Amino acid sequence: MHITYRPKGVCSQLMDIDVENGVIEKVVIAGGCSGNLQGISRLVVGMTVEDAVSRLEGIRCGFKPTSCPDQLAKALKKCMEN
Repeated sequence: MHITYRPKGVCSQLMDIDVENGVIEKVVIAGGCSGNLQGISRLVVGMTVEDAVSRLEGIRCGFKPTSCPDQLAKALKKCMEN
């Protein structure tokens, strides 16, 4: 399954995610802090969607109520809904 997600309230602008049988296969994030987002993208590859969501959900960026990892968790939750 492929999902394209537009994050809200963060610097990143677009998340493209591939999930197969509940396991994250590929994550590409456009915009935001390139090095950090590349690192997060590589770390979640091979994780189950549920595990990644439980680790990323609720992370905040400074005083913002969300963050790029939190937005990635929201995108992954959409994958679980489908």
